[in-house]
Amino acid sequence: MTICRLACAFALVAGSAFAQTTLSAEIGTNGLAATELRLAALPAPADEDRFALGAVRFLAALERGAQVQYAAGMPATAMVPMLPLPLAESPPTSPPDPAAFARLLRDLSDSMAKAREPLQQIAEGSDFGLTIDFADLWFDLNADGKRGEVESVVDIAGPVVMGWEWAERDPATPAPVVRFDVADAAWLAAYTHLVGGLADTVLAYDPTEAIRTVMDSRAAFADLSPLPDEVMAFFPTNDVDAISVLLRMLDQTPDTARAAQAHGNFLAMIAQNRVFWARVAAETDDNAEWVPNDRQASATGLVLPQGTGAAWLAVLGDVETILKGEVLLPFWRLGPDAGLNLARLFSDPRPIDVAGWIQGADALPYLEKGRVATGEQVMAFDDMVSGNSGLFAIFLN
Repeated sequence: MTICRLACAFALVAGSAFAQTTLSAEIGTNGLAATELRLAALPAPADEDRFALGAVRFLAALERGAQVQYAAGMPATAMVPMLPLPLAESPPTSPPDPAAFARLLRDLSDSMAKAREPLQQIAEGSDFGLTIDFADLWFDLNADGKRGEVESVVDIAGPVVMGWEWAERDPATPAPVVRFDVADAAWLAAYTHLVGGLADTVLAYDPTEAIRTVMDSRAAFADLSPLPDEVMAFFPTNDVDAISVLLRMLDQTPDTARAAQAHGNFLAMIAQNRVFWARVAAETDDNAEWVPNDRQASATGLVLPQGTGAAWLAVLGDVETILKGEVLLPFWRLGPDAGLNLARLFSDPRPIDVAGWIQGADALPYLEKGRVATGEQVMAFDDMVSGNSGLFAIFLN
């Protein structure tokens, strides 16, 4: 009987390890979209399957955004919300569409909600572990279903996260192999709220008509008398057009429902961060961790100073009071006893005339007396991480 029990236990452990190994390899072979379809069709998913589905849906949404950029022939500085992707320049494979960016944002917003669904089904005390080799992850940028030389997630995200240090690393450095657990489910849920909130914020001021106006004007200029290429090289026409799109989109009646949804997402992000750090603090193992506690190490190689979790929660606590309007943001025309109520920008959004805001007249409906943020916690955190707060903010969420 004992031998039988041992054999059964071994089979369960081996089967679990096999499933995890093949999941990582499955992504490497079949890609994100195909893996998402298989995971979504499971009749009785285990918790590692639920986490995997949430993670794959998250990454697949970013992949679709990158594909929109690639199809439009956007340059290397193009931006998918939340993640700037250093894409190689490519010839456009589809005609320009002013509505494409808004569709991308709506897909991001909807996909983040779908990614959270399986994560919310993971029990608080679940002890699952899902090992992923980051070398298996890739974005199908050109949507041809095949992994290309420049489509590795590590190679795409590495320069964004590490900056100049990416070029200085040893090229033989292996990709991280991370074991994700129940704490990381809360971390990922927080990130879905962050990305969803960013997408909803832009959608509240839908840029479609602003993009259409600028695109039509560019075509008209080209019909009248296009500038020679050697002259165009000295004029920042793309930058001017981008600024024009921004100013036009802001100066229109916003979608109040989208603004409220964005506000809710940002507050939910902070709530999920608290869940994450509480779960991380309770961990006693040290097994290929993603974001570690003070007794663990990150499998990414990123070293977190002692007390990082508490310091980051303090930063988020300050952000929460600002989002709720309990603490005000400084405004250049006001002294230390009054400021801008950010919460009202979400609850009562209005067209934003930049000139009116710079002068201050248009900001008056959102200004009031009260306690003003000092940024003390942010400065303390930046000192703790030696000035790398931007990098750690991306990592910690």
